Amino acid sequence: MNLVEELRQLNSSDPGSWPRAVKAGALMLLLIVIIVAGYFLDWQEQREVLKNVRAEEETLKQTYLIKKRSAINLEALRRQLKDIEQSLGVLLKQLPDRSEMEALLVDINQAGLGRGLQFELFKPAANETIHEFYAELPVSVRVTGSYHDIGAFVSDVSQLPRIVTLNDINITVDKDKNLALDAIAKTFRYLDEDEMMNRNGVRE
Repeated sequence: MNLVEELRQLNSSDPGSWPRAVKAGALMLLLIVIIVAGYFLDWQEQREVLKNVRAEEETLKQTYLIKKRSAINLEALRRQLKDIEQSLGVLLKQLPDRSEMEALLVDINQAGLGRGLQFELFKPAANETIHEFYAELPVSVRVTGSYHDIGAFVSDVSQLPRIVTLNDINITVDKDKNLALDAIAKTFRYLDEDEMMNRNGVRE
């Protein structure tokens, strides 16, 4: 009797009477059905939840490591911040306020005259350029003199107690073989409280 005939003669109401091989096959099939049904009905969702939880765990680990490194370096960061604040304070002291700008322009002029240079042009710009916390005033300068005197003038300007930079420098030789220095001297000042408030749109 072949397998097909045996399956046809099985009594579905009495599985206990089935041959051992058929029972084993039926149990195996039932197990497969249970596993497949369980996967699609429950396990698949749990796998997604587990995957998301593991991803969240990895993110939390990375966040923890970053915070741990920050905590370890906290004192060093505080010292660094203090050094930066001190450096900024020194730089701010090199920026004059509005009332000192005229004196600074006089200092630049005196630096040139003190070296025996002739000023052919000394013209501050009509308007300042306003930045976040400071203002910049360009001054068009043209001086004539010897090579050494002009070099000494540039050195004197760089050593002024206030910040002054020379930009767009152009040096030419006139017919008397004297040097002529054309440049834009930029001076800077910090904004006072009223100017800062107006810039930020703050009103008392």
